[in-house]
Amino acid sequence: MSAEVAIAARSLTKRYADVTAVRDLRLTVRRGEIYGFLGLNGAGKTTTIRMLLGLIRPTAGSVEVLGEPVRPGATRFLRRVGCLIESATAYPNLTVRENLEMQRRLTGAPPEAREETIERMRLAPYASRRAGELSLGNKQRLALGRALLHHPDLVVLDEPANGLDPAGIVEIRELLRSLSREHGVTVFMSSHILTEVAQLADRLGIVHEGRLLEELDREQLEAKVRAFLEIGTPQPVQAQAALAAAGFPEAEARPDAVHLFAASERTPDVARALLRDEIPFTGIAPRREDLESYFLRLTGGKR
Repeated sequence: MSAEVAIAARSLTKRYADVTAVRDLRLTVRRGEIYGFLGLNGAGKTTTIRMLLGLIRPTAGSVEVLGEPVRPGATRFLRRVGCLIESATAYPNLTVRENLEMQRRLTGAPPEAREETIERMRLAPYASRRAGELSLGNKQRLALGRALLHHPDLVVLDEPANGLDPAGIVEIRELLRSLSREHGVTVFMSSHILTEVAQLADRLGIVHEGRLLEELDREQLEAKVRAFLEIGTPQPVQAQAALAAAGFPEAEARPDAVHLFAASERTPDVARALLRDEIPFTGIAPRREDLESYFLRLTGGKR
């Protein structure tokens, strides 16, 4: 395993009786990058994360994390890892401060780490409140604080935006970006919120039905997303038919619009075709696919 690689999974497979949750998955996460692991609920993201951390044993394949093989009994690498998996957890009868103090002692972090984490996660107003009495968003902040308290080299986060309001999501986004850019921390985050990950990740792995369909960086994503013309019209089905008859087959009807691909240089011809068939339209504008559109195209539009 290269010193520049934080996580390397090779042919990772997990079967439960007749169900294959993860199938022959291969991924590489470089040190210091933010890696977005994308997929719908049930795609195999959490199962993969649990195998990466040694929490469950793969049926086949191998994993290395921070240069060490992940296998039964190998726990030394976990001292350098912070994680939040599936849901925010804490000791409900302990206060925020007591939860963080417990985590500090378990990880061997210095005494000042507890108060630093309280400030970093904006938990000062709730420091003396029991964790079980916190809102969902503040429980998530506490769980993230516990994961980050000991300044890990690798942070593994499963749906880190769960329960956070829009302002909280922005704060966590900036925190993770700072950890990566300024401190060289590797961030591996899974999510089904594609637009959020698109703003943060350096590289993306797209998983669907247990398979890694694609692994690409921002530049590669930009090269793959398609340009199209968005045509506003109250008659999208009729407009699609008129455009197909005029030699524009790559038209997709949407509510109140048509998306026309492979025609970005032919706006005048498109307008003439619509006018000829007396199809009303409110405008024609160039657009590009976003990550969600690309994801749906890659997975066959399955939701």
